[in-house]
Amino acid sequence: MSHAGAPAVAVNAAALARIGTALADENRRRLLLALLEAPAYPSDLAETLGMTRGNVSNHLSCLRGCGLVRTVSVGRRVRYELADPKLAHALAELAALVLLVDSEGAAEEVCAPDDCARPGGEGTATTAATTAEEALHG
Repeated sequence: MSHAGAPAVAVNAAALARIGTALADENRRRLLLALLEAPAYPSDLAETLGMTRGNVSNHLSCLRGCGLVRTVSVGRRVRYELADPKLAHALAELAALVLLVDSEGAAEEVCAPDDCARPGGEGTATTAATTAEEALHG
């Protein structure tokens, strides 16, 4: 969909859904932000972010399945990095967005998208005042 005067942009709805799934979880957002700084090994990410190695592995698998990160074999170890350098720019743009919320407070909660890391797809609701920056930085 394009607006008058705006350039037409082809949008892949499936790609947007994968990005939404990835960003829906605080731990995946934290992992993406860490990988924005530099490629890293899962054990280093676990230590830096105060997560278990198993939890990091599960979330990295989800991010890989979403197509946002890739692995690079380095000897016997596997390092993770962003799949596309444009992702860093896109995440910065998302964080800079100003989201409109209901000033009357009628929309107290927003829907949480399906979450690949939680069985049954149960997500947690966030307040309507949440900005994109808060969503990216946890």
